[in-house]
Amino acid sequence: MKKSIKIRLAVTYIVIMCLSLAVMLGVNSLFLEKYYLARKTDSLKNVYQALNNVDNYQYSALNDDDAFKKYLAEKNFRLIVVDPFGNCYSTTKDEAEMLAYMQFESQFSRGKRVIMEQKDNFVVTKISGNASTMDVVCMYGNLDDKSSFMIRTPIQSIRDSAQISNMFYLYIGLATILISSVIIWIMSRRIIRPLQTLSDISREMADLHFDVKYHSTSQDEIGILGNNLNKLSEDLEKTISELKTANNELQQDIAKKEEIDEMRKEFLANVSHELKTPIALIQGYAEGLQECINDDAQSREFYCEVIVDEAGKMNQMVKKLLTLNQLEFGNDTVAMERFDLTDLVSGVVQSARLLAEQKGAEIHFNQTEPVYVWGDEFKMEEVVTNYVSNALNHVDYEKKIEIKTEIRQDTVRLSVFNTGDVIPEEDLDKVWVKFYKVDKARTREYGGSGIGLSIVKAIMDSMHQKCGVKNYSNGVEFWFEISCADGQKRSVKKCKNR
Repeated sequence: MKKSIKIRLAVTYIVIMCLSLAVMLGVNSLFLEKYYLARKTDSLKNVYQALNNVDNYQYSALNDDDAFKKYLAEKNFRLIVVDPFGNCYSTTKDEAEMLAYMQFESQFSRGKRVIMEQKDNFVVTKISGNASTMDVVCMYGNLDDKSSFMIRTPIQSIRDSAQISNMFYLYIGLATILISSVIIWIMSRRIIRPLQTLSDISREMADLHFDVKYHSTSQDEIGILGNNLNKLSEDLEKTISELKTANNELQQDIAKKEEIDEMRKEFLANVSHELKTPIALIQGYAEGLQECINDDAQSREFYCEVIVDEAGKMNQMVKKLLTLNQLEFGNDTVAMERFDLTDLVSGVVQSARLLAEQKGAEIHFNQTEPVYVWGDEFKMEEVVTNYVSNALNHVDYEKKIEIKTEIRQDTVRLSVFNTGDVIPEEDLDKVWVKFYKVDKARTREYGGSGIGLSIVKAIMDSMHQKCGVKNYSNGVEFWFEISCADGQKRSVKKCKNR
């Protein structure tokens, strides 16, 4: 199961806090007693040094030293000094305490005795009694002037103190961990939120959706990462465009080698056939003019109009043949790019409205929202133009032309429908064949060459896309499909609203 960085961060912090608390409690339990006794021993040594600094056995003068008395009171020290002459100085007025000094050797023999430090002139011991007897630390021995001394101080139970201290630290530590956990959880959400945003953007990029950008004014590491991700998105879109172009070129090269010879033969045969009729007409009418078959100006003008008209048809056919030849032989580069299909169709419709008005036809195209696709924009304009021109040449009855776009999961289908006579079912698959004419008389009437739909088929094949034709009860619909610019896995809604 995946764990978020937020959870891992919070858990790591809590673990560190718990380990720190455990270490603190362990150190407190193991070393608190030793540290406490070491400090007591240092205090005893300070008193010992003070006693050695007394001159001529004048220990009673210490009663006038306020600092010394205060130090003994703070440390709870009881002091007894006996000079070589038997004079006794004590910080307590209890006579029993003095007598106890005379018997301190026997006192030390009771209870558990632990020597903490031993020197030539003194010994520091810890005496632990039973439950009714308080533990004490004693320092006894001889001063530099041969006086005997004893310093005694009671000590509380170190283990009890350590236990109380550990319980206090435990409660405080747990409360600190709890409060800190809440704070770190809140702070981690603020830290992780931009990372989640970057993760969502990367997921969109994986689906080839490059319009999503990271917006932030921060200059920290996350802000720099977001800016780099935006640059990566732009570079990927450019690279994908170049790869699509290169992929189309590669696929064309593979197929071109196998088809080039057959296409050349077929092309020459069709050109010869299609040019034969207009050349014969031009030659016939030119010879008539040369021989002055009709001397009147009207006949000569008619002959010239036929020659010019047939020459114009030949010129148009040659241009289309050259375009078709480039497509079929792979001599024309297909530049795959992202463009708005709605804008392209609107331009073609606007250019065709004058011809439509002359024919009394209506062109309907209601798409207003942008529809972004991948393809060669200039070639797709020629496809749409050929579809619209074909519809205008065959529109009849109600004389309506409808252009629609249908947004699918990963493709966009554009259809051009015109009212009029339907195409015989046996001819539906043949309309894409160059120089094929369903109604030769009508085709001749508007100057058609049977090449326009072949150019459409060649262009769509060059981009590895589909095109087709479908009969309806009141007309014919020509359509093509082209890749949506949002990638293979984008939803219809997202594809449409880009």
